[in-house]
Amino acid sequence: MGKEAEAGLGSEGLREEDPGRQAEQFQDDRGQSPLLSGRTPLFEAQNSARYTRQALVRRYQDLTGANLIAFSDNIYADGIVMLEDLLFDCRGDKPLHVLISSPGGDGETAIRMVRLMHAHCSELTMIVPDMAKSAATILCLGANRIIMGPAGDLGPIDPQMVLGGKGMASAKEIVAAVDEAERRVNDNPNSFPLFSSLLSDVNMLMVEQARSALNRSESLMREALSSLPGRSAEDTDKLACLLKAPLIDDPSSHSAVISADDAIGFGLPVEKADTSSEEWRILWALWTHYYALGCFPAGRTSVYEGLRASNVMRPQNV
Repeated sequence: MGKEAEAGLGSEGLREEDPGRQAEQFQDDRGQSPLLSGRTPLFEAQNSARYTRQALVRRYQDLTGANLIAFSDNIYADGIVMLEDLLFDCRGDKPLHVLISSPGGDGETAIRMVRLMHAHCSELTMIVPDMAKSAATILCLGANRIIMGPAGDLGPIDPQMVLGGKGMASAKEIVAAVDEAERRVNDNPNSFPLFSSLLSDVNMLMVEQARSALNRSESLMREALSSLPGRSAEDTDKLACLLKAPLIDDPSSHSAVISADDAIGFGLPVEKADTSSEEWRILWALWTHYYALGCFPAGRTSVYEGLRASNVMRPQNV
């Protein structure tokens, strides 16, 4: 499903000279004439939600001393430029916190993204209020810390394939479906027309790509783990051995849930969010804004947002 960036005077794909200041001004002069706030009524109506979200980002940054960005999308190469724009002003001597929600995508892109993030921070923290599946899990493996909300979960490292322009499907499930169809057709040749129809969106090239992606999964996991500055080769090998079964070999479904307790047990640097803290209250308030924008299911509406950049892309048919 295609997406289009919001455009025009009220576009959310804008950079501001100081949106944090504007966000605070928006809070301060609600009762004043729009002319006194420096914005026309239409512009303020179209952008007030964005300023409210960025005000939450500023509050979190003032509280923690870290840069905060929000990222909700399928992970594919076209997101690299959007992410780099978010990181443009992030100094390398400050921690970076990333509020992420994603069903997954391309593992190779995830490796590029985590390296990009490390180039713009002193320490990387991934924050998972809802889900960070597959390629998003790969991204999290390269973080110094992973903070997971009570309902947050990671998922199997299971590459996703675009299926006939109708959405994504798990590479493991594509291969399993084709293998099962082949077995049944061999047992009963008369069933060929049925399975040919059921798998009409799958071709041989896609199956081979799915098999290749599955074979690459362990290498991607190791690359993500080793992308963390300061993580030794010995620690990378140890974690990779512990994670191979639960993240790659054992799960039978892309929807398998890996909770914070599970991840801690695997040896990942996971922390459970302190839901009573001010930091989490701000993060949860911010996440509810993205939920209201249509970022759930994850990747439906795409968001790349920080203190100075705001890009929201909605499905074209919405």
